[in-house]
Amino acid sequence: MKLLVLLSRFPYPLDKGDKLRAFHQLRYLARHFELCLFALSDEDVTPEAHAAVAPLCRGGVHVHRLQKPGIAANMALAGLKGQPFQVGYFHDAAAQRRLAEVVRQFRPERGYCQLIRMAEYARPHARAVPFTLDYMDVFSTGMQRWASKAPVWQRPVMALEARRLQQYEARAFDWFRHHTIISDQDRQLIDHEQRQRIQVVPNGIDTEFFRPGAVAADEPFELVFCGNMAYHPNVEAAEWLAEGILPAVQRRHPAARLLLAGTTPAARVLALQSDSVKVSGWLPDIRTAYASARVFVAPMRTGTGLQNKLLEAMAMGRPSVTTPLANNALGGTPGQHLLVGADTAGLAESICQLLDRPTEAEGLALQGREFVRERYTWEGTTERLARLLAE
Repeated sequence: MKLLVLLSRFPYPLDKGDKLRAFHQLRYLARHFELCLFALSDEDVTPEAHAAVAPLCRGGVHVHRLQKPGIAANMALAGLKGQPFQVGYFHDAAAQRRLAEVVRQFRPERGYCQLIRMAEYARPHARAVPFTLDYMDVFSTGMQRWASKAPVWQRPVMALEARRLQQYEARAFDWFRHHTIISDQDRQLIDHEQRQRIQVVPNGIDTEFFRPGAVAADEPFELVFCGNMAYHPNVEAAEWLAEGILPAVQRRHPAARLLLAGTTPAARVLALQSDSVKVSGWLPDIRTAYASARVFVAPMRTGTGLQNKLLEAMAMGRPSVTTPLANNALGGTPGQHLLVGADTAGLAESICQLLDRPTEAEGLALQGREFVRERYTWEGTTERLARLLAE
């Protein structure tokens, strides 16, 4: 069966959550479908990245390069049309025409569209081709949470964007045959009366790649946090960890140090560097960061979806601490698979408990790894998607 896949980013290298999800889904879906990929990109795609993806797509790989002047014009047009800027950023008329030609030549029998930012591309073809929309995250809720903590002068624009996203998420629902999302927590946030039709398809983890002892640590740290350090929820979490949680931990463990690892650190993250805090930036192998941790901490207060960073850390056998927001999507049992804290004091106490009791920390890490191995594999989670696409 021929499957057309629409992505807002080229799915390699694996430095962002949507790219990670797309790449591993492509790997599994390629066993069951003849894939044709149509991807946007606001940066050049390297030959190495293309070579990693092309063997999965027997129906061809098509990349449309978005240019900055065009992006600005399309965002302005979206604003005038009452659409979210998130949609305008990615919707380009030339790309739409190019996709129409790809559809004409490839003649897909099914379509898969990742994220609502690509829904406009699928919409003209939805009558002829049954499309599945992967909401993945709920952008509107993420924007609402971000707006509530943003500087006062930014809040009106962000609140408007959140409302438009909420309306667009509901409107786009009706353009698609099937729908998926990353967690039940996110499904309940879609403002549509038939949201229970949305199928939960979580992320997965490659437990052979992310495993204890897979790599050696560059240097030891008591606390480690990983992620795309330009993404606002991660920036906010890094600031909370460095400025609030770490000092609380240091009252009992004065020598405790923190590693903030991940691509494109924002200026606010770089400003956190000190004798106690290292900001690594991009790493050739992110596993070295996880291997460095005595305790992995994901203090997420905003954002939506399932945190890949938690899956990876737990798969590598790192005792992990997070917030209720992140664990609600993960579904771990506090005290058995990981520890959960709702505020600075609670998170600091959980971290200190693991630092104080290495044997208990090791037991928690072992149970956390087994939990991830049993519940979150790419093959298991993507099999649900494959069945849905084939209906």
